[in-house]
Amino acid sequence: MQPLLEDVRLFLTLILLAALLILADDRQVLDLPKSAAQKVTIPIQYGLYKNSIFLSRQVEFIFLARRAAKENKALNAQLADVLSENARLRKELAEAQSFLAQEKALSSKTFNLIPVRPIGLSRYLLIDKGSDDGLKVNMSVIYKDNFMGQIKEVSPQKSTVLLSSDPDSKVAAFSANQNGRTKGILVGQFGSQSQLDKILHQEPIAENDLIYSEGTEGEIPRGLVLGRVVEVINQDNQIFKQAKVKPIYDITNLDILFVITN
Repeated sequence: MQPLLEDVRLFLTLILLAALLILADDRQVLDLPKSAAQKVTIPIQYGLYKNSIFLSRQVEFIFLARRAAKENKALNAQLADVLSENARLRKELAEAQSFLAQEKALSSKTFNLIPVRPIGLSRYLLIDKGSDDGLKVNMSVIYKDNFMGQIKEVSPQKSTVLLSSDPDSKVAAFSANQNGRTKGILVGQFGSQSQLDKILHQEPIAENDLIYSEGTEGEIPRGLVLGRVVEVINQDNQIFKQAKVKPIYDITNLDILFVITN
């Protein structure tokens, strides 16, 4: 019974104090102590407020940074996919254009053509098809109507090509311009050029003249472009004159070539 009376007394005392504080506040009796207390608590409250804002912004920054990192990672992955797909489409488009250009240059009704891709280049060019695909030694390798070389060796899955710029390459050739026709032998020179040799001094030839295959080798069709004359060498003390010839296409820039199988 005694503890209950003490609880009631405490409760009534607290109610009385609350009533007195409300009455005092209503009559502005507590303004002075409230003002003094606020001078102390307001800076603290302001500091707590600023800290809470700062912490809130830090948490928000961390959250946004993590989300941005995830989004950036996802965007990078999507960009990589887009670039990869774009590269694939560009390659397919280039190959389709090469097939179309080849069809226009040399009709498949006249020649059977097998498309091949370069897979290596040192002295000789390596291509990705061989005897399993019907390729044989001495078959001509072309791009559009340009002669690039002849197959030197074949294995089941790949072949070695002797390029027209190789010193072992010799092709009967001719050129023609408004002044007449010229015959010679196109001999490879290490590098990107060849030399048209055995040209008679009286035969006309000039810079920018196109050089064509004569077709006497059998495996090399007549009329394939061998290159363009970049310089004529004419020495009076020599029996023949020569002409430096540069291919129309750089082999290193080509992703697809064609082999004439008949």
